[in-house]
Amino acid sequence: MESLLKQTLLEGMPMFTIIMIIAVVGLAVGWAVYGYYEYKARQEEKTQPKQVSERLQKTRSEVADWAKKLAEFQPPVPKKPADQDKSNQEKQ
Repeated sequence: MESLLKQTLLEGMPMFTIIMIIAVVGLAVGWAVYGYYEYKARQEEKTQPKQVSERLQKTRSEVADWAKKLAEFQPPVPKKPADQDKSNQEKQ
């Protein structure tokens, strides 16, 4: 019976090695489960419409109003100084 026990894999290993193997396997399983749930959450978010915050809507409307005002803006025509008007009339 002793020879059978000596032949087993766990007989020659120290207790620390056994604990580390179990911990690494548990950690790998934990990361796999975490990755699966993160993937499912991302897939769920893709199906849902994006939520737009009130602040973002306000900013977008302000920018749109500003763009409309800018499109309607007509630059003022510069006035000719009185000296130039007289000199232009004299040349003609």
